[in-house]
Amino acid sequence: MSIIRILFAIILPPLGVFLTVGFGKHFWINIILTLLGFLPGIIHAVWIIARRSSTVTY
Repeated sequence: MSIIRILFAIILPPLGVFLTVGFGKHFWINIILTLLGFLPGIIHAVWIIARRSSTVTY
């Protein structure tokens, strides 16, 4: 599932963050970063997805 989220993060960064954390503070931070520059939005989205994926236990 995280591969799909990372693909969404590259195509549309706020969508990848939304699928990971919902409408939290990280989503709004990512919206602002994406509006300021697409690359910072991608970096932030991939970072959030990777950090959340590594802390999830099954």
